Amino acid sequence: MADLLGDFSLFEQRLRNLVDSHKRMFPELQVNVEEEVSKYKDYAEKMQPLVANTLAYIHKCLKENKKVLVEGANAAMLDIDFGTYPYVTPSNCSIGGVCTGLGIAPQYIVEVYGVVKAYTTRVGVGPFPTELHDTGKLLQSRGGEYGVTTGRPRRCGWLDAVLLSHSNMVNGYTAIILTKLDILDELEEIKIGVGYLKNGEKIEHFPANMGELEDITVEYITMPGWMQDTDQCRTYEELPQNARSYVEKIEELISVPMKWIGVGKSRASMITVF
Repeated sequence: MADLLGDFSLFEQRLRNLVDSHKRMFPELQVNVEEEVSKYKDYAEKMQPLVANTLAYIHKCLKENKKVLVEGANAAMLDIDFGTYPYVTPSNCSIGGVCTGLGIAPQYIVEVYGVVKAYTTRVGVGPFPTELHDTGKLLQSRGGEYGVTTGRPRRCGWLDAVLLSHSNMVNGYTAIILTKLDILDELEEIKIGVGYLKNGEKIEHFPANMGELEDITVEYITMPGWMQDTDQCRTYEELPQNARSYVEKIEELISVPMKWIGVGKSRASMITVF
């Protein structure tokens, strides 16, 4: 953006040099340079009023005591450093990305909310210890678990407290936002993965080497389902007792309080716990 919206003659020269370089490497490449220059000049004029120095802008807001909300672009377990490498995205989508991606110093980070589904999902390949194949189809159907861009069906499984605890270690959640609790409404019993066993020995932490997740056994606790619709509940007290027990067990397992609970698609379907 700095190049495009700065001295356009410099940008144009860089663009021409880039095209020349690629044409030397790939002689069959055909590029209408004049057309490209004209197109980018039009882009620059249209984008000029929409672009600002984001570092200066955000810090101006912080000095004015305005609230700044930052959303991780992907799930924390897709973080290139602390996720399920190599099945990750090439960036830090965990809390560290706030500092390295936006230039916000750590002391400005006041609250860190972990947005967690009431079950676990994953798109594409990669380790998934608590994956389900029968009940997983039900969760997939009820939860509309299909990739937004690709339409690929998401793999579904029980909530994984080991993975969630790892995510909490990396991000330091001050509270949890539990979504899609209503998707579990039809299940007679619900499981939570609470430990990994390999060759009969417990793995104390989520491993850095994904090969260690091959042939593991997941330790589960089983809780009774509630077999009631929760999509009309608007207060925590209105949730069925077994649903509340499930929420409280998650809090207990990861030692982080629950702040909001989602029980549907609408904005009104969000229960504030505290």
